[in-house]
Amino acid sequence: MSFLREFKEFAMRGNVVDLAVGVVIGGAFGKIVDSLVKDVIMPIVGRMLGGVDFKHLYVNLGDKTFETMEAAEKAGAPLVKYGAFINTTIDFIIIAFAIFVAIKAMNRLKRAEPPAPPPEPAPEPEDVKLLREIRDALKQRG
Repeated sequence: MSFLREFKEFAMRGNVVDLAVGVVIGGAFGKIVDSLVKDVIMPIVGRMLGGVDFKHLYVNLGDKTFETMEAAEKAGAPLVKYGAFINTTIDFIIIAFAIFVAIKAMNRLKRAEPPAPPPEPAPEPEDVKLLREIRDALKQRG
């Protein structure tokens, strides 16, 4: 029974729930960025570079020659798919930049904690109090 109780306490902590939400949103965000790179950015970059389609760029390490990357994949040829690597690298850069911007915005929105009030002065010890009273009494006499 204690195992289930411990698990429930662990699972219901704020950090774990926040992490779960972050993973789900991150997965969805990753799909959006992947589509942005593959369907929007890379076709524009490819067009600017003379009609290059990055996802089909590869180096065949095998002995046979193939018309397309798909044909080489079906034949089981060893391939270096550097076009896919370029796409993935651009995905990473966009995601990293988006996270940087989001964290920077959250830090700006985070309220600064008000300064802690100064600590109360410690009460004077009794002997210091008595000495002050004696001093004040002597000043009044003299």
